[in-house]
Amino acid sequence: MGHYLSNLRDLEFNLFEVFRVQDYLGTGPFDQIDADVAHDALVEVERLASTTFAGSFVEGDRTPLRLDDGDVTIPEGIKRSLDAFFDGEWHRMNLPPRLGGYGAPPSLRWAASEMLLGANPAVLMYCAGPAFAAILDRLVTEEQHERWVVPMVERRWGGTMVLTEPDAGSDVGAGRAKAVAASDGTWHVTGTKRFITNGDFDWPENILHLVLARPEGAGPDASTASRPNSPAPAGGPGTKGLSLFMVPKFWPSEDGSLGERNGVVVTKLEDKMGLKASSTCELTFGEQVPARGVLVGERHEGIRQMFQVIEDARMMVGTKAIATLSTGYLNALAYAKERVQGPDLTQASDKTAPRVPIMRHPDVRRMLMEQKAYVEGMRALVMYTATVQDRIRLAREGAPQDLPALEKLNDLLLPMVKGYGSEKSYELLAQSLQVLGGSGYCRDYPIEQYIRDAKIDTLYEGTTGIQGMDLFFRKIGKDQGATLALLLGEIMRFAKGDPGDGALAKEREILGSAVRDVQGMLAAMAGFLDRSVYLVGLNTTTFMFSLSELIIGWLLLRQAEVADAVDASGHDKEFYEGKVAAARWFARNVLTLLSARRAVLEQTDLEVMDLADGAF
Repeated sequence: MGHYLSNLRDLEFNLFEVFRVQDYLGTGPFDQIDADVAHDALVEVERLASTTFAGSFVEGDRTPLRLDDGDVTIPEGIKRSLDAFFDGEWHRMNLPPRLGGYGAPPSLRWAASEMLLGANPAVLMYCAGPAFAAILDRLVTEEQHERWVVPMVERRWGGTMVLTEPDAGSDVGAGRAKAVAASDGTWHVTGTKRFITNGDFDWPENILHLVLARPEGAGPDASTASRPNSPAPAGGPGTKGLSLFMVPKFWPSEDGSLGERNGVVVTKLEDKMGLKASSTCELTFGEQVPARGVLVGERHEGIRQMFQVIEDARMMVGTKAIATLSTGYLNALAYAKERVQGPDLTQASDKTAPRVPIMRHPDVRRMLMEQKAYVEGMRALVMYTATVQDRIRLAREGAPQDLPALEKLNDLLLPMVKGYGSEKSYELLAQSLQVLGGSGYCRDYPIEQYIRDAKIDTLYEGTTGIQGMDLFFRKIGKDQGATLALLLGEIMRFAKGDPGDGALAKEREILGSAVRDVQGMLAAMAGFLDRSVYLVGLNTTTFMFSLSELIIGWLLLRQAEVADAVDASGHDKEFYEGKVAAARWFARNVLTLLSARRAVLEQTDLEVMDLADGAF
């Protein structure tokens, strides 16, 4: 058996019992996929994840990538996993029919992605080309659609998002890469970019790099700047001066065949802590040969366009982190059931007492319940966000008046999926390893690799601190907290409701108190803005954590309400009992702490900011 342990039962519980996606599957934009097809697809994805994907996980970690003359060679096992994914046509599941896909709802996409990311995240990340094609298709011209987007799907090209520069880091607006308009309507891109995932690998015939660069000048037909009443390309400072360009590894000819090598080369392959199977590169553009590119669409709106890719990537990163914690927890659970050591605590003084599985020890059960409650709660957060994305797709076709509110809700949730999901998953993977004791520290078990592979999730696509600031200043601030107020109102209505049996009355009371604590934190931070923005900056991550835990607590209690109403037996009975137990544990052990966190936040002062640097 491979390293990967899935939790398809919980994924389907979320989809079909809590969020009831079957009510709209088979209709509107999802008319090609009904509930039965969705179930069958998830079963097959679980098989793919547990076999071919999981089978190359260790090989990818222990077989170094090779960089020779600007080309990166990846392990053969990773290539076999890619073959299985694309030969099975799995890249088409999420694509729109216009691109030859089946138009699966986001909820099904992210449920399937959880299993593939948990089994081997590097492989699924190498499969990004078609997903990027679906985003590009909303931005490009019809001519660009045929020449660039269609081959990404039909010929299985790789795809990258190219933002970070060595000196700028997360300060994307400080990037110095530039693009100069050429007379043939293309652009010549120059500069160096760093930490580029999938920057090169020797599986696809071509790779299309989506590059942010600062345009200089506008030649004939190079942009709308050459057309009447069209804005000139912005080349000023900051992110608003950036444009988005498609820069291929090989330049395609008019007939679709691949022509000469373009002037983008790998100049460094990063030596990383983990996720070693993923090719993370430094790319240099136009150093010896011009790096020809094409402006995306007809307007210079690079950061707005790239953010559609970034937000999709942030959802992926959060899902990856939670998927890794899930298999880490399930590996720890399996070990705890089998590993026999020590007597039961009630017989600790009896030297003749039988040895018991370590799962019988209270501290081990504490660690397991903590992992269970968090991972199932964070999975619920991912699935809730995914169903909001389902509703966005439905609204585009049938209820456009609902679209703005749904898009704002999705925007609000994404920093928590990525920021909180990645931080908490990395933290709790240490608990997964702890259950195994010294064995967990060894490469005989997968958890040490999980930990190394998961740390990156807190760093790329915006660090945790950036996610916290994004949540407060942009997602909450841009509509003066209106979207958050609607969500908190929905949570409070649930807290005050009662299905009648009172089974979760105490937990609902705790949830209501937690809502008031989060509202109090928000009010305090709004007040800080009148005193010093530093006071806010010291608390944006804390606030993101608190709001995330409130939403997770609510979602777990919603699950518990569904589970409590089911008359089940056997294994299913234990599954539903576990749902109620996890919700109760989270309410009593996590939500109750928000009042203390609120008190700390409200007393924030500027001592940390005023302290001399040398005193640290």
